[in-house]
Amino acid sequence: MRRLRALFVFAVLVFTVSAPAAARQAPPPTAEQIATYEAFRAWAATQPDLAAASDDVAYKRYAAHLIKQGQTPVQAEATITLLKQLGDRAEVERWNRILTAEQPRFNTEPNAFLVEMIKGLKPGRSLDVGMGQGRNTIYLARQGWESVGFDPADRAVAAAQEQAKKLGVTITTSVARDTDFDWGTAQWDLILLAYVGGREYVTQVTRSLRPGGMVILEAFHRDATKTGSIGGSVVFDTNELLTLFPGFRVVRYEDVEAPADFGRGMTRVVRLAAIKPSR
Repeated sequence: MRRLRALFVFAVLVFTVSAPAAARQAPPPTAEQIATYEAFRAWAATQPDLAAASDDVAYKRYAAHLIKQGQTPVQAEATITLLKQLGDRAEVERWNRILTAEQPRFNTEPNAFLVEMIKGLKPGRSLDVGMGQGRNTIYLARQGWESVGFDPADRAVAAAQEQAKKLGVTITTSVARDTDFDWGTAQWDLILLAYVGGREYVTQVTRSLRPGGMVILEAFHRDATKTGSIGGSVVFDTNELLTLFPGFRVVRYEDVEAPADFGRGMTRVVRLAAIKPSR
């Protein structure tokens, strides 16, 4: 479910890096189109079982919902046609607005778990998956890492490059989705997954980390969903992270009440730092 998968990651603030290049090149949606998309997005957040469904199934169910809410079949069909035309473009623009807002609703400082876990590590080559506006990418560069990041939100990535230049550090960035980015093989000494999921990246992380390299992951515990809608990709059950990367050596696992990087409130989060075996 590539086109709609972003909708089911975190219904408030977090999304999967999955927008194609074509979505970045098209004109931004109009205010009316944005309103139509946001209504669809709000509905989708209440339908977690659609995360594994096809786009056609999701659209068909939403059309039925619209008709139940009073639209005619013709009106519902027109709405679905518009959503299909928008594709991921509306989601990319949404995140461009969020990640470049003058008053951000997320933590603009580097992730605290990342900061703690790289203390004493010899800097190497790092990858920030779903880098957003670059808070962690830039931090790693300032600590001496050869810092690479990618994200489909083009204006956020541009803002990261601008901030890096102001600080006199070099970062390498790509405007890309996870399936378009070349993760490589044995390329990275560190891979960061901060509120972007994890289950879907096990194969890429395992292949692309160098032997002895570390993966760092932070996300929400399922208990956090009791107070708000959070998509399944960034929600994990108790101790689930401990078995996420088979064969890796877990050096730190936390299941704590802490301020979440997205949402800015105290909630239950899970954190993992694990090392790929040397051989």
